[in-house]
Amino acid sequence: MPLSSSVLDFRSVTKRYRARVAVDAASLSLARGEIVCLLGPSGCGKTTLLRLAAGLEPVDAGEIESEGRILSRQGFTAPPEGRGTGIVFQDFALFPHLSAFENVAFGIKHMDAAARRTRVMSLLEMFRMQARADAYPHMLSGGEQQRIAIARALAPQPSAIMLDEPFSGLDGHLKNEVRETVLAGLRQASASVLVVTHDPAEAMLMADRLALMSEGRILQTGTAEFCYFDPVSIAAARLLGEANVIPAQVMDGWARTAFGVLSAPGLDDGEGLAMIRPEAFRLDPNGSPAEVASVRFAGASHEIDLVVGNVRTRMRSPSSLSRGAVRVSIEPTRAKVFPRV
Repeated sequence: MPLSSSVLDFRSVTKRYRARVAVDAASLSLARGEIVCLLGPSGCGKTTLLRLAAGLEPVDAGEIESEGRILSRQGFTAPPEGRGTGIVFQDFALFPHLSAFENVAFGIKHMDAAARRTRVMSLLEMFRMQARADAYPHMLSGGEQQRIAIARALAPQPSAIMLDEPFSGLDGHLKNEVRETVLAGLRQASASVLVVTHDPAEAMLMADRLALMSEGRILQTGTAEFCYFDPVSIAAARLLGEANVIPAQVMDGWARTAFGVLSAPGLDDGEGLAMIRPEAFRLDPNGSPAEVASVRFAGASHEIDLVVGNVRTRMRSPSSLSRGAVRVSIEPTRAKVFPRV
């Protein structure tokens, strides 16, 4: 059998819990040294897919393969310890009686003492934790525990490492700081990483590629820019941020909306739906007339409700607007027309 070009391949993987389908014919690949973020709402099957990859659950259909070796198929599940993958769950699961150094060293006891120490200290340095090598988990902050847990998962040099909502327990500035440190460490280690998250901003900041998931299905994969600017569906668009959806009338490859005309190549004439990002609207003296119904300050931007007749949309602008009549146009790269299903 020829080796796969991917370090981890999901091929039409399905997992059911009685009548409920948690993962529905999901296909996804992870290349060597690549960071893929699996993005979707809570309960969509993201963590289940990680558990299947780690060998903690059997698949009901499909296959999971790593570099030409079958890890899971119906009736067969390679044991977690023999799969060559690492996983870090939200609670980190550090051994409380072991120091940071000992936690990282736990999975590489087969190495001689000198090589083991070199490997552990190298990982601690990658994650800026060398000064905390002798600290026990209860002495570490949440961000520090997380970095130790990831270093421990990387120590045996797995073909792939999976992180389940790695930054969900951190807040504000600390979250950003820890994410940057972890990302730098993973890049330095040339790790192949599958990250589960429900945070679109986090996914787009981290990932080489996104995999958008909803109701157990992979809707779309690609770079953050591709998925954001060219979503395959309204559901996929909404996974990456707020999206206005308004009626459109398609004719001859163009869609007329209450807020202007959009290109609609390849769509049949008739009723459609226009997906318009809030930042797509801009003031334009030659644009379509609209009414500013409300304005709210949101720090880096203002959230503005625009109304035409019975159609209401959200505009996001760095500047405030006064209530009343305005004219707006739509930045076409931040909008897309879909057929009405």
